[in-house]
Amino acid sequence: PFVTTFHGAYSAGSAPKRLYNSVMLRGAAVIANSQWTAEHIQSTYSLRPKRLAVIPRGVDLDRFDPARVSRDRIERLRTDWGVRESDVVILLPGRITRWKGQLVFIEALAKMPRNHGASFRAVLAGDAQGRDAYGAEVKRSIEKNALEDHVTIAGHVDDMPAAYRAADIVVSASTDPEAFGRVAAEASAMERAVVATDHGGARETILPDVSGLLVAPGDAAALAAALDQLMQAGPDARLAMGARGREHIARNFSLARMAADTLALYRELIDTSGD
Repeated sequence: PFVTTFHGAYSAGSAPKRLYNSVMLRGAAVIANSQWTAEHIQSTYSLRPKRLAVIPRGVDLDRFDPARVSRDRIERLRTDWGVRESDVVILLPGRITRWKGQLVFIEALAKMPRNHGASFRAVLAGDAQGRDAYGAEVKRSIEKNALEDHVTIAGHVDDMPAAYRAADIVVSASTDPEAFGRVAAEASAMERAVVATDHGGARETILPDVSGLLVAPGDAAALAAALDQLMQAGPDARLAMGARGREHIARNFSLARMAADTLALYRELIDTSGD
């Protein structure tokens, strides 16, 4: 049997492109990596798949396990990032591209009040992948908002489990919907409070006001307010939010569950392929 998986939205701005994409819908089954992706398929394409199965992307809970990250790995990153002992570390992971929301994040940092006694170190982790013009725009925005002493552009980070643990708050500021969104799910698995934009897969991986906060896409003021809320909440409240996040991810978005559900679908299709 022919099975396809939608891992993303796949741009379909014209009739020819929608026709080209429609091969993804012509198999015995289509797997959507989130409920959002399934709804996107149904709203974008007139061709209805024979079988549409929602099997969310899974997080490797062995790799993304707080207990497996040593203090040395965390401290090495915090030193590289220029973190001071008093800093609340706010991490935005993602390749340096406009829709990942780095400029919105910087604007939000500039709007945050500085009068509650907590300093912060914001870290942009990710490669520009040749987008040098946008990377330069991000640097200019940091300078324009006088945030040079607060923002680190870390570039590529190999050890993402340690990066999440080195942070106090993790941000996914994508201005376009993430079909699933690894950052929110992985950060939650690492017991970190998350602020994500209120669309796409984040609505499934984040429990609002329980494991994280959701804010309107592209709204720097709302993002600033959410960050300020978590900073003022203090470390115990953030840790409690992170613990609830790991429980949610472990229950619903594990790699083991994704594999089991995928294999179950394959078996079902094989068993019925001769009917």
